Amino acid sequence: MELRQLEAFVAVARELHFGRAADVLHLGQPTVSDMIRRLEREVGATLFTRTTRRVALTSAGDELLPRAMAILAEVGAAVSAVRRLAGGDTGTVRLGVTPPAAPVLIPHLVEAFAEQTPDVLVDVQRLWLPALTSALAEGSVDVAITCGHVPRPEGFVSTVFCGEPLEVGLRRTHPRAGAASVDLRELAGEVLGIIDSALFPAWALAQQQALTVAGVDPPTVTLVATDLAARHWADQSEVDWILLMPSLSTLHDTTAVVPVTPAHLVPFTLQWCPDRAETAAVGRFVEVALSSSLPPGWHTLPGHRRHGLDG
Repeated sequence: MELRQLEAFVAVARELHFGRAADVLHLGQPTVSDMIRRLEREVGATLFTRTTRRVALTSAGDELLPRAMAILAEVGAAVSAVRRLAGGDTGTVRLGVTPPAAPVLIPHLVEAFAEQTPDVLVDVQRLWLPALTSALAEGSVDVAITCGHVPRPEGFVSTVFCGEPLEVGLRRTHPRAGAASVDLRELAGEVLGIIDSALFPAWALAQQQALTVAGVDPPTVTLVATDLAARHWADQSEVDWILLMPSLSTLHDTTAVVPVTPAHLVPFTLQWCPDRAETAAVGRFVEVALSSSLPPGWHTLPGHRRHGLDG
């Protein structure tokens, strides 16, 4: 039994006319008649009574009709589902992120993606950088987003696509606390509180890269604070300043936050392997991440589709 035979049977049963059914199916009437005869032979029963004036379903035809319609509907739904999956309209994107990306950037990207593909689930997994790197290599996450410049695994695409301005956190009594901006070289002789790299390796890496770019090597003390934003850093009397970015500095209410000059963007990197993507939805998420507008205060970097176009 072929699907085309069931389609012809349903069309004739609805029209009760072979000519009109043939028109609906865009086939010749002899072809439709032949398909019905072959179907009747296969099921071993007459499905229609035919006279020169009318066509009517037999009791066998009445029995087959709802079943045939259910089969065709199920096949149609399956085909539609496969096409939507292949087009990236359904499925799951397993997104691994390091904590610095989680407060602002990731919710923004997920919302932008949901506006275009509401039926795709984005499974966000917060991971430390070493675990994220392993998960990406093992295939337990489809896309990774982390702050800092990170090595590109062999066979993967690595794109530095956006950044958030670097800031410094100072005590309210610091001479530069009220300044419009501060050069990191002005603070090079003062003690910098650095985040424990075991707690937040991606943010620690990004901070060290920023210091290298600025050409400064200040004395450092590891912060006792165990939260990402280091809100209680000032409780350590030996610490004079810390590094921040806006998505973290908004959590501070007793710290003087000052932009860095020359301006420095903390980079965020997206990594994925197109050849290992299990659904087209993964590629669609990457495209949205690399082309959508960014949260307020964020900036595009060369890997972003809009870099050099906006503003």
